[in-house]
Amino acid sequence: MRQQPNRRRTETLDYMQAMLGQLRTMAEAERCDMLAYLIEMAYVEVSDIIRGERPLRVGEDQRDGAAGVPFESPGKIKLQ
Repeated sequence: MRQQPNRRRTETLDYMQAMLGQLRTMAEAERCDMLAYLIEMAYVEVSDIIRGERPLRVGEDQRDGAAGVPFESPGKIKLQ
């Protein structure tokens, strides 16, 4: 029997969340504060996706919107 795509996605996201939780614990145990923080951010992101509070994909024009910096593809340099 084939699984529905949404169910498979949910199972994959749940697995990723569990793995990120374990990685965060390992990073904290090794006192890798920045690594633990970055893993925590990924953990929070997957949690938001699971709850439907974040989209699965972000458009190219929105990637750095949280920082207030418009996204520019590498190699595109604007001279002033």
